[in-house]
Amino acid sequence: MKNQLNCKNKRMVEYGDDLFTEEKLLMSDKVLDNYLNQLILLQEAKHPESIMKAVAEIVITFNELNDANDYFIETMEREELAEFIDKAARLAGLEIEEQDTTEEWREW
Repeated sequence: MKNQLNCKNKRMVEYGDDLFTEEKLLMSDKVLDNYLNQLILLQEAKHPESIMKAVAEIVITFNELNDANDYFIETMEREELAEFIDKAARLAGLEIEEQDTTEEWREW
C-alpha cells in the first residue's frame, strides 16, 4: 500500500510539480511511516480507541504540515491520503461503520 504512494511521490518530483518538493514528500513519508509503525504495534490488541487515536494523530499532523507548507494537500491527494489512512486502520483491526475515519479532524 505504501509503495503506491511512493510511486506517486516519485512521479510528482520527476514532473516538476512545485507543490510537491522533495522536502515535503520526505516529511509526508516520515509521518506515514510513523503511523504505520504505530498500527503495527496496535494490531495485535485490536483496541479501536487506540487505533482511532493514531488516526487522529496522523490527521492532525498532516493538518499542521499542510498549513506550514503552502497547503500542498489538494483534492486528489486528500482523497488518496484519507483512503490510505482509513485502509491502514482497518487492516490493523479497526471495525467501525464510518466511511471516512479522518473526517472528524481533517482540515485538508
